[in-house]
Amino acid sequence: MAEEVQTNTHELDEETLFVVSQTFKALSDPTRIRILNLLCCDEHSVNDIAEALNLGQSTVSHQLRFLKNLRLVKFRREGTTLYYSSDDDHIMNLLHQAIGHAKH
Repeated sequence: MAEEVQTNTHELDEETLFVVSQTFKALSDPTRIRILNLLCCDEHSVNDIAEALNLGQSTVSHQLRFLKNLRLVKFRREGTTLYYSSDDDHIMNLLHQAIGHAKH
């Protein structure tokens, strides 16, 4: 008797694989982790983030663009200033679990 081959119903499509890998890529960079951790509780401008984390404004802007493209952060405009905040509770929970795991 031939055994029936089962197909993996949990197989991931290419788009899902790409998004998941990009998300882990975002969380693999220490600067992006620091920015996300800062944004978890409150919104901040680029200048506020740069000052709080002792980073250059261009570095912060570059990293925020990367995070925004992945929809991990969002922004609102007030006059000429952009205020950034976290945009994905799932990722923030994952980040906090990873931080908790590292401190364990």
